[in-house]
Amino acid sequence: MQVFYSITEIHMKKITIDDVAKKAAVSKGTVSAVINGKSTVKPSTRDHIVDVMKELNFRPKGVARNLKNGNQDKSIGIIIKDINYPFYTSIAAGAMEYAASKGYSLLVTSSNSDHKWEKKYSHLFSAKDIKGVIIAPTVVGSTEIEHLFKLKMINYPFVLLEEVMGIQANVVAIDNIKAIKKAVKYLIDSGHQHIVHFAGPENSSHTQERIEGFRYAFSESPLIFKKEFVAYIGADFDESFAKTKEYFAHKVREDYPTAIVCFNDRQALAVMLALKEMGIRVPEDISIVGNDDISYAKIYPVPLTTIRAPQHEIGRMAAEILIRNIESTSAFQVERVVLDTEFVVRESTRILPRD
Repeated sequence: MQVFYSITEIHMKKITIDDVAKKAAVSKGTVSAVINGKSTVKPSTRDHIVDVMKELNFRPKGVARNLKNGNQDKSIGIIIKDINYPFYTSIAAGAMEYAASKGYSLLVTSSNSDHKWEKKYSHLFSAKDIKGVIIAPTVVGSTEIEHLFKLKMINYPFVLLEEVMGIQANVVAIDNIKAIKKAVKYLIDSGHQHIVHFAGPENSSHTQERIEGFRYAFSESPLIFKKEFVAYIGADFDESFAKTKEYFAHKVREDYPTAIVCFNDRQALAVMLALKEMGIRVPEDISIVGNDDISYAKIYPVPLTTIRAPQHEIGRMAAEILIRNIESTSAFQVERVVLDTEFVVRESTRILPRD
């Protein structure tokens, strides 16, 4: 027998696993098996139950209670990539500020850019009645987004700080393409013709977006883009330092670029220090542009020209979307917010003399 609920009836009561089972015309055990990711349920049945859960805005017990305790015990989580990198700590601060204004605590964890820790923390939050989570995703392969599918399956609220291919989810990010185009245009207008981009992790959507912006800047200029103008040197300091030295090891000085656009400010510092060790001056020999404008970029060995991301606003907006989803009594449309950046010129770049 199929059971129908009116919208009024659904919103007046707390939705339970019994409600899902009745509406889906299956047993409670089958619904439980779907919630727990068991492989014993046929794909068609699983998809039907997931659709019903979304329609009823059901969240399993232990995932999100009915907020019946008012402002008590309300908390959300955030999984950042590196707790030591100021870009992410500023985002967490913005999220914490907004969460506190709505009566929520924020639990901060770091995956250390390790996928297994991201997966572990996302499972922990969803199992321990943390109402929702903000995630800076670590994507190292197309198959390693299963934990995000699981969160969607159980209707657990989350917001990503980066697009992940194949996942329809709330996202708050910056306009990386526009930001890098602006930086490269500045360098071209400053007389630079041999510009390279030191890219970040290959599977990151931020990396690919920044490469796309780099290419677009060339297409809108008299310069011709070549694939060797992009070098993947990672985002980790030690890796970036080593790969910078490796990049220059087999080049003669006449082939050096006159400017490098870096994936982020931490990579830019690694590049600066590697160049200094090799006797290459910044900006006299090579101009350096970073990305993020972290708090200490202006006190680098050479104050860094960089792209200022609205870090605090990213965190605040992510928390706002997350809490709005948590407190909604009906399914929410996926939101994608893209924030603009500001280009900040300091001493690490120079204008080249015109011939």
